[in-house]
Amino acid sequence: MTSQPASDGLFESFRRAEMLIARSRPLDALQALGPVLESQPNDVSVQLLAGRAYLNSAQLQRAEEAFGRVLDIDPSDHYARFALGKALQRQGRLAEAQAQLKMAAAMDPRPEYQEALGEVLARIAVDRAEPA
Repeated sequence: MTSQPASDGLFESFRRAEMLIARSRPLDALQALGPVLESQPNDVSVQLLAGRAYLNSAQLQRAEEAFGRVLDIDPSDHYARFALGKALQRQGRLAEAQAQLKMAAAMDPRPEYQEALGEVLARIAVDRAEPA
């Protein structure tokens, strides 16, 4: 970024998008985040926020892309792995979801990561038990 006013505007847009996500308004958040995404496409925090908004608005392929981009930049981001796993799970791609959730839970054994992994493992077990 070259000028302070432009930087301030992007910061305000980012903060507005965060607030809108917190208020369960992901589409509005994506609209607010648009200029920030355009200006800072390789910023991890921007991609994480976009990924959350995409996930919360059921734009699962876009969420997958955003979280994948974060992992390209920082493979050790456990939240991005968790969120990518959730996006994959919602697309019915359970084996891929399991792999991401297993890594997230190994990196940081938060209860929500463990629960998400358990959900996927249970779904896989049910799918295998059902007659074809």
